Amino acid sequence: MENFLENLKSACATQRSISHICRQVAINRQQFNRYINGDTQPSAYNLARIAGYFGLAAGDFSLPPAIFRQRLQKLEPPVAVRAGLLEGFPGDIEALRRHAGYFQTYHRSPSWPDLVICSLSRIYEDHGEMRVKSMERIRDSDSEIRQDSKYTGLAAFWRNRIFITERSLGVNPMLSQTILIPFEAAHQRVYLRGVTLGVAWRQGNLPYASRMIWRHLGSKPNLRATLSRCGVLPLNARQLPPTVRSFLDGPPAELLTVPTEY
Repeated sequence: MENFLENLKSACATQRSISHICRQVAINRQQFNRYINGDTQPSAYNLARIAGYFGLAAGDFSLPPAIFRQRLQKLEPPVAVRAGLLEGFPGDIEALRRHAGYFQTYHRSPSWPDLVICSLSRIYEDHGEMRVKSMERIRDSDSEIRQDSKYTGLAAFWRNRIFITERSLGVNPMLSQTILIPFEAAHQRVYLRGVTLGVAWRQGNLPYASRMIWRHLGSKPNLRATLSRCGVLPLNARQLPPTVRSFLDGPPAELLTVPTEY
C-alpha cells in the first residue's frame, strides 16, 4: 500500500509508545514491529483496527503523507485529551503493587434486590500498567438465569485511594467505576472498602451507586473454589464474612439510584 509506512510512523509519533498502541488495538508487538519496519503490511482487519484507534478510516493511510498529516493534526486535540487521561494510570505504582492479587468482591445492585453479588477480581501489573480483570457468575435456578460476565480495566493509586475503571466484554458493553480505600494497619489490609457505580441490567440499565468491599485472597488462591463461591447470596448467608455483612447491611448501605420519571 503506497504511503502506508510513512503515514503509520507519523501516526505512531503522536502516541506515548508503540507498546501502548499494541495494547489498545490488541496486536502483538512483534507483529506491529513488522508493520512499522516495512517488512509486511497489515491485513484489512488489522488495518481497520489501527485506523479506528487513531480516529481514521483505513483508506486514510494511502493518502499522500502531507495530506495525511493534516488530517491527523485535526484529530490531535481529542487524542491529547485521551492521552492526558491515560497518564492518570497507574499513579503511584509502588503503592498499588502492594494490593496486587486476587480478590473476592461483594456489592449490592438493584438487579438483585436484598441480595449480595459476590464476584472475583484480580489486580496485576502488565508493562507498567496495573490492570484489572473481573468475573461475575450468576446462577438463579428459580429464574432460570445463568449469567457469566467478564470485565477488563485499569487501576490507579492517588492520595491513598484506588481508582478502578472497567468495561464489560461482549455485546452492548458498559463502563463501571469503583473507588476503594486501603488501610495501612496490618490487620486491616485484608479488606478494601469503597463505592462502585454501574448500571442495573435487569432494571433498564438504571444507574446506581452502592457500597463495595474487596477481600484479598493472595496471589495464588484456589480459583476453582473461589469461582464456586461467586453468585448472589442473601445478606444473612453463612458464606459472607462478618466484616462484609456489617459493611453492606443497614441504611448507610442503601442503594442510590436515579429516578426514571419526575
